[in-house]
Amino acid sequence: MNPQAVALQARTRAFATKVIKLCEALPATSAANSIREQLLDSSGSTDSNYRAACRARTRKEFISKLGVVVEESDESLGWLQLLIDSSICTTDGIESLRDEANELVAIFVQSEKTAKHNYELELARKKAARQRQAQRRR
Repeated sequence: MNPQAVALQARTRAFATKVIKLCEALPATSAANSIREQLLDSSGSTDSNYRAACRARTRKEFISKLGVVVEESDESLGWLQLLIDSSICTTDGIESLRDEANELVAIFVQSEKTAKHNYELELARKKAARQRQAQRRR
């Protein structure tokens, strides 16, 4: 696995860990409890699905799993923003956690775009190679 992927795995794990700590400090209200569950799920899924993407067997599987990572990281960003907007959370550091979620979304969106672009180039190269091979046989 490349060093960038390892570093990003560490970053998604650190993000999920910080979210756990934030959620432990949320008040015991029905709204906070609901958001807590959703945020824990989405931040944990960001981490676990990125790890799964890194272990993908094919480029198509990698792209598919990255799509899930984009969705989950964006969902985490949304829940964090809701905690801020609703004033449920006044814990210091939630803004930095929201900023990290925003950065993760941007990273994964760009990674997905790059992976799709590279996959399309690979398919085009293979198609061209098959066409050249077919022309040689004629």
